[in-house]
Amino acid sequence: MMEYRPSLRRKCAGWSLIALAPVGGLLPVLPGAVFFALGLFVLRHQYLWAHRGLGWAASRWPTTVEKVEAMEVRMIQRADRTGQRLRRLFRLG
Repeated sequence: MMEYRPSLRRKCAGWSLIALAPVGGLLPVLPGAVFFALGLFVLRHQYLWAHRGLGWAASRWPTTVEKVEAMEVRMIQRADRTGQRLRRLFRLG
């Protein structure tokens, strides 16, 4: 079952990545499929179609999707720790 977590920042980031995908298809330097898959990854908790589309990316790159999900968890934990440090710093000051 899909868990909806609406966020304007995630929607903007996801749509920006999906908008870069056709440009990446035309330019040999940018990999269009990777931008599209990352856009689906970012939007997976925003829209049901993106959640389903991530299944395509997981079937194409099974280990990479797992690594990106693990990296997302680490980044969230790091941001929480940094936020706690900043709160402590400004509370003492």
